[in-house]
This record gives sequence, C-alpha cells and structure tokens, in this order.
Amino acid sequence: MNYYDLVRSAADRLREKLENRNPQIGIILGSGLGDFANQVKDAVYVPYQELPFFPVSTVEGHAGQFVIGDVEGKCVIIMQGRVHFYEGYTMRDVVFPVYVMKSIGIGSLIITNAAGGMNPDFSAGDFMLIQDHINLTGDNPLIGIDEKDWNSRFIDMSVAYDREYQELMRNVALALKSEYRLVEGVYCGISGPAYLTPSELKWLAKIGGDAIGMSTVGEAIAARHAGIRIVGISCITDMAIGETLEPLSHEQVVAVANQTKPYFYLLIKHFLREVKV
Repeated sequence: MNYYDLVRSAADRLREKLENRNPQIGIILGSGLGDFANQVKDAVYVPYQELPFFPVSTVEGHAGQFVIGDVEGKCVIIMQGRVHFYEGYTMRDVVFPVYVMKSIGIGSLIITNAAGGMNPDFSAGDFMLIQDHINLTGDNPLIGIDEKDWNSRFIDMSVAYDREYQELMRNVALALKSEYRLVEGVYCGISGPAYLTPSELKWLAKIGGDAIGMSTVGEAIAARHAGIRIVGISCITDMAIGETLEPLSHEQVVAVANQTKPYFYLLIKHFLREVKV
C-alpha cells in the first residue's frame, strides 16, 4: 500500500466512528492546550490506536485521540494531542492526521502550539497569531510525494496562513478586550527535542523569527498541499531570548499554557462562532 492508501484506510475507519457527523473544521491542540476538547458538545472520542496506520502521541499533555462534535455551532474534529518529528516519527507520519482529516471532509484547520518567544516585545502568556513560518526541521513532508495520488509537490507557500482568517482572529481578539494579548509574528519550527542554545536563538531572531517551537510547520505544509485553509496560534509559554536565556523544562511550558487556557478557549470559540466555512 502506498501512503495515500494508508490515509484512505485510516479515514474510512474514522468515518465509521463519526456517528453521522460531518466535521468541516479541524483543530490541532498543542502542549498544555488539550483541555479545549472538553468544550465539545455531544462529543465522539476516537483514540488514535483504533485507526489503522495512525501514529500515536507519546508526549506528556497529548491525550492521543480525536474528539468530534459541536463547538459554537460548527462541527469540528479536534486532535487532542499531536505527534512530533522528535518522537522518532518521519515527517510523513507527523502530517498523516492532516491528510486523514482532509479525507473526511475538512476544509479549514486551526493549528495551535506552545512556543518560546524570541521577540523581546513579547511576554510569557501572550498568544501569537502566526503570520508566516520558517522551516528549520531539515525535512519536508512533500519529499517523495506521489503526484498521481494528490496535488503537485510544488505547492505555493506565498500565503501559507490564510489572510482572511488572520483578520478574523485579530477582530475577535480586539472584541474580547482581555488582559492577555494577541501579538503577531513568524514561527520557527525546529526538529527538537533539545531546546536551543543562546547563540542559535540569537541567529534565529536575526533571520526574522519571533517564536520557536517543535511542531506546526510540517502540518501547515501538508494542509496547504491538501487545499486546506489554515490559521495558526502559538501560546508563548516562555521567553527564548539568547542574551537572557534561562533554563527551561517541558513542565514549565505546560504550566504556563494551562494558566492561559481561559483566554485561549474564548479566542478559539469566538473565532469558530464567526468563521464562514
């Protein structure tokens, strides 16, 4: 079986479990943000282990299941936990869920993550609207793609993150008038799992990076390849500024993400309420 036969097999099994639901919007929840899935009404839960060929999350804070149901009048399919390149998966494994969600009918995708802030104007607890990204993973999910089964491998990325969705997210944030901020910037995606050195962070800031994390870029590339409109949000959980870098642990990242959950819930729920799909 080729890659897309595997995708179709997993999508067929997932479709059997949807109980006549037809999700139009996908949401990928990053570290510390997985509890947003509790906002889903009349939810159906599908553990990744129940789907053939599907990669399974191994990281703390990633439950490893789809949650399907209604949020603010939209039928959504939520990834409560993702898989990462640094877990030992190939990049094609990492983006496998994106193609599965496309195969069951989604046309829009909200990608979220926990990230370190490299922009000195940011603060831990901010949320960053992703304007663009820099792929520093050393890999690309479209390498070796079989064009007979999907779109051309030469996908335009000049507008990777949907401008209309970005404007809607800005308007939602303004209307909320929260103590938390929605800032904007460029996300740098690295392979991980090690955090970066001060010198590496200084270099990334010089080339235009505002935040850094270990996910998202592969999923964004695959989503654009599949014709999915995307919007990206980073929870700035720590400051990753080379000149003043302090020790960091994954537990600290999850703790800050947990503190910001109420605002994150409001931001995503209001976006879902207003978005046209």
